[in-house]
Formats: sequence, structure tokens, C-alpha cells
Amino acid sequence: MDSVSLYLYFPVLLFITAALYLYTRLANNLPPTPFPALPIIGHLYLLKKPLHKTLSSLSKKYGPVFYLRYGSRQILVVSSPAAAEECFTRNDIIFANRPNLLFGKHLGNNFTSIVWSGYGDYWRNLRKICSLEILSSHRLQKLSSIRVEEVRSMVKHLFRFSGGGLQAVEMTMKPVFFELMFNVLTRMIAGKRYYGEESEKSEEAKQFQEIMKETARLASLTDMGDFSWFLKWFWFRDLEKNFVELSKRRDRFMQNLIDEFRGSDNKGNNKTLIQILLDLHEAEPEYYKDDDIKSLMQTLLQAGVSTSVDTLEWAMSLLLNNPEMLHKAQNEIDNVVGKDGLISESHLAELPYLHSIIKETLRMCPVVRFLIPHESSEECTVSGFHVPRGTMLLVDVKAIQNDPKIWEDPENFRPQRFQEGGNVGLGFMPFGSGRRKCPGEGLATRVVVLALGALIQCFNWDRISEEMVDMTEGPGLFAPRVVTLKAKCGARPSMVSLLSEI
Repeated sequence: MDSVSLYLYFPVLLFITAALYLYTRLANNLPPTPFPALPIIGHLYLLKKPLHKTLSSLSKKYGPVFYLRYGSRQILVVSSPAAAEECFTRNDIIFANRPNLLFGKHLGNNFTSIVWSGYGDYWRNLRKICSLEILSSHRLQKLSSIRVEEVRSMVKHLFRFSGGGLQAVEMTMKPVFFELMFNVLTRMIAGKRYYGEESEKSEEAKQFQEIMKETARLASLTDMGDFSWFLKWFWFRDLEKNFVELSKRRDRFMQNLIDEFRGSDNKGNNKTLIQILLDLHEAEPEYYKDDDIKSLMQTLLQAGVSTSVDTLEWAMSLLLNNPEMLHKAQNEIDNVVGKDGLISESHLAELPYLHSIIKETLRMCPVVRFLIPHESSEECTVSGFHVPRGTMLLVDVKAIQNDPKIWEDPENFRPQRFQEGGNVGLGFMPFGSGRRKCPGEGLATRVVVLALGALIQCFNWDRISEEMVDMTEGPGLFAPRVVTLKAKCGARPSMVSLLSEI
């Protein structure tokens, strides 16, 4: 066949391919999808950074429920509250599974962690342990002294860094928040602080910090090998090797902690979470095994630190750009707490505006822009469309929580909307929804609200220049700031005496 014949036949072949493609989709009642889906890579050629903007533009073109193919995987993208409600109510059990991704395999203990395990008896038992033994209101209350002490330590560090006076100094906020959150969680887990002055000479602390740093680095990467065996074989083999090595290091570290506490004679009330779970294992040997304990503790660190750190950083950024709201929060705290003592968890119920600041931050800047992926265990329908078994579900929380059809002036920071009944069901779901909703919401809320309240109560804050704080988000499924937040921090005159005594 000569080149002229090929030139003439090509439009015909393209037309036939498009017709067959359209007929297949209509016959199966599948959601709208971009054309074409290429061999091997599917729609991966459409994805450009930042990912959320790519999916947002596709949503505007194809609607709030559309279909993609990432390599060999089928993806359902949902960006409306109505469709999300269908997924997490009528189809909640169907979408209660997780896809088998590289991250879940190597950092989710081979899909056995509470985040990455499939829906079934094993997962229900892990959820029960979390709800009753680790993250229950009773347990969190018993561990409240740790949170209060670490927040006091953070405030003390900032006061010393500022020279102990009223002169404002420039601070980089993220390291402060990381130290706070890691020390809260490691003290809960093992009774140890791995960050701060006292830990600088500790080899164990140094090892822990290196592991957490590498975990954060790998967690920020997108592995296209999850979607195509071809890409995995030729381009992403080294990434999996890094995951395997990190998994081994994490496992050894946590096993050493468990062995350290095994057989310890602590009969007091201030037991660590590891001790509590080891005691439960003695009572029920078939449960609370070492692998379960390691998995739960690693998940607590992995899920609890970066999300809370990013929330605090976004909240401070929004307040620096809206100083009148920062002053309103200061006045609320002064009226409730007074100036003779530091804010504590007992005050939080009387600080609705402070809570509203955190809720509005989570609405505007959800740190998990897309919920952790779900996967359908059988066929179902969403918004009238057929969804095949084995379809990965991506719920665009960012789009839902900033939808002008649901939220008035969604781009404006208005904490008071949550005091006016602004929580509109699945229009607000920073911690997810349904059976797989994050069980750590109670802990995260307690720490973040208390920490933000202490920062507002004790210090005056200002931007480092007249320019507004840059609110650009990073790429990927998570949403950290691109530019690390820096701010001017100086003790409030009314708090100097109290801060000097901490």
C-alpha cells in the first residue's frame, strides 16, 4: 500500500475507531471520558502538574463525574457532594476497599495497615482497636497532659528564640510545627521525644528523624508504575527499591521499641500506647500481635504528623493575610482564658471562633486534596452511570469544599460561616466520609486547635513584608505550601510575665 493510500485510509480508520469507542461507552452507560485513551498509558498523557488543576479543567469539560484510564487502571473522579454522597452512603460498602498501590504495599505493611487493608474482618478489628483503645475520647483525655506539655514547650521555644522580649523576630514556622507534632505522637506511642535540644545527641532520635525524612520524601512522589507494568519495569524499579529499604528500616525501628517495652513492669496510669497494646496481647494472644502494633503506630505517625503540620501552616498563613480575624481570635481567648494562665484543652469548648478558624482552613486548604483512593469491590451506579468492579475512586475534596454552588464566596476566608451553620454535610469532609473516614479526627482537632490557640494567645504575629503571604499550593494529591511560611513573632506585652515563668 503506497503512502497516498495510507493518507486516504487514515481518516476512515480514525472515524471507525472513534465510533466503536463511543458505541462501547454508550452501550455500557459509562461516565463521560476524554478521547482517546492511548495504548499502555491510557489518559496519563493528559495529566500535567499541578494534578488538581488538570482534573478541575477536565471536570468543567466532562462534568462532576467522569472516567479516566491511568495505564491499566480505571479511575472514577467525583467532584460534587451529591455524587460523593452516593459513594459513601448507598455504595459505601462497595467503595470500602483500597487499590493495591506501591505506597500501600511497602509503607502500609503489605496492605495490612488500617489505611490500606481491604475491607473485611481484619480491617474491622483494626478499626475497633483504634476506636476503643488508641483514639477513643477516654484515651485521648488520659493523654491530654502530653499535648499540653508539648504546646508549652513550643511556646517556651518561641519566646526564647525571640529573645524573651517584645521585639519581633522572623521565624520559619514549619520546623516548629513538625517538632510539636512528632513529639506529641512519639510520647504517646513510646514515651520519648525525638526532636528538640535534649534529643540532639541521641542516636535513636537521629535514626528516627532520618526514617521520617525519607518517608516524607517518598510519600511526596507519584509512582506511575502503579498504573502501568510497562512504566514500572522500565522507569520505576529504583523507586520500589527505595520503598523496600525504607520499609525494612521502619520495621526494625518499631520492633526495637516493642521489644524494649515487652515485659516492662509499668503498672501506672500513664502507659504508652505500645504498653497498652502489649498488655492487651497478653489477655488476648490471638490479637494485638507485633505486626499489628507496628502497623498501627506507623500509621499514627505517617497520617498524623504531616496533615496537622500543614493545617497549622495554612491556618497561620490565612490569619497573617487577615489580621483582623487574628485579633478577633486573640480577644476571644483573652476573654475566656484571661492573662494569668496558658490556654488548655479545658478552654477549647468555650472558643467557637478558634474552632471556626480551623474548620475554614480545612475547607479552603484541605491538606488531603483528594481522599485516599477507594476501589469498588463490585459493579454499582453513581449519578446514573455504570461503574465497573475494580474502579479506583478519587474524590476531589478541594473542588467540593470550594464550590460556589455550595459555599458563598468560597475564595474568601470567613471563619464565621461555621458559626452560621456553614457545615453542609458532604460539602465539608476534610477527614473523609463513610466507613473509611479518618479515625484520627479527634486527636488532630485537639492538637491543632490547642497549638493555634497558644500561638495566638502568647504572641503578636505579622507578615515579614507588606506583601501578602503566598498561598500557592504544592503539586500532588496532598497540598502543602510551595513556599515555607515565615512570620514575625514577638511576645504580647500582657504575656511576657507568664512566658518568663514557663
